[in-house]
Amino acid sequence: MAVAALAVGGIAAALYSSGGKTSTVAVAVQRPHPAAKVVRKTKRSVSFPAGHCPLTDLPAFGGVVPQRPALLVKIGNEPGPARPQSGLNEADIVFDTPAEGFIMRYVAVYQCQNATALGPTRSVRWVDYHIAPEFDQPIIAFAGGIPPNVSAVAGLPWLSGANLLAGQANAAYRTTNRAPPDNLYTSTTGLYALFPKLVRAPKPIFPFTPALPKSAQPLASAELDFSGGTNVVWNWQPASRSWLHTYSGSTDIDTLTGQPVTATNVIIEIVPYTIGPYVESTGGTGDIQSETTGTGLGYVLRDGHFTPIVWRRPRLTDPTTFATTSGVPVGLAPGRTWVEIMTDTQASTGIHFTR
Repeated sequence: MAVAALAVGGIAAALYSSGGKTSTVAVAVQRPHPAAKVVRKTKRSVSFPAGHCPLTDLPAFGGVVPQRPALLVKIGNEPGPARPQSGLNEADIVFDTPAEGFIMRYVAVYQCQNATALGPTRSVRWVDYHIAPEFDQPIIAFAGGIPPNVSAVAGLPWLSGANLLAGQANAAYRTTNRAPPDNLYTSTTGLYALFPKLVRAPKPIFPFTPALPKSAQPLASAELDFSGGTNVVWNWQPASRSWLHTYSGSTDIDTLTGQPVTATNVIIEIVPYTIGPYVESTGGTGDIQSETTGTGLGYVLRDGHFTPIVWRRPRLTDPTTFATTSGVPVGLAPGRTWVEIMTDTQASTGIHFTR
């Protein structure tokens, strides 16, 4: 058995390898500083070639990047009624975030591609508008929410909210093949039409590099144990050079195209959290408020390899950066990226790598 220990900024993690399988244990013993006040003066050092999509570094259709902001859409992921979702493969970035009870929900981010059906859309959460500042002046679409969260979105001058159960309901529609609340859908065209004056593309939030870090190690699959029914396995597919998204051994399908859900990059961010003060639904608990500012450990999965990393995001308006534990910057491969936000308590026993 081989053991490699990592310790950075009061956060410790260990990799255990035996019999071809690597189990990862990561425990945060120090929380990052509280979320900073949003100040719209962050400088971005990441650049990208002309005609390339800012959030993926892929060539834009026709060589022209759409002049529109990042569009964040809250999508449900409850086992059973919310699946399979529509439009995940058309997103540039997907954030997988824990909600109450550690059931996972998505924040899908669109900019360079269109999707005619997105959903099912669900209610806004605290973590959503704490992720959003990375994208400068984005749009966020959601299906209502508890008053404190809806009011918070409405009160942020740099964030344009589209509440699909209220003033922006004309951009949504109900399907007949699912039961409420998992039958409310929308589209990128309908959402962008709500904000015709927003005509500036976002700046990149990730650095992209052609080569793997020297410290990268081969990886066949990564299992993330979030909670019952939302555990995920990412399997490397050499033929398509992508990671295949599966639940309980079954391939996840994007119903918009009928194609398997895949990602070029998978980022695992291990974060501290608190339980929010407001109950999200009758008989439920407070929301999981994942702290995505500060610093922590994690992994970058790309090109059939994994790299242990330290992530840093000093302020809400800063993009998250990644470096090896020795400080070497880690870049992503051009393409779609999934960001798995995993709480420190989940990560303590819930990350398993097969090499």
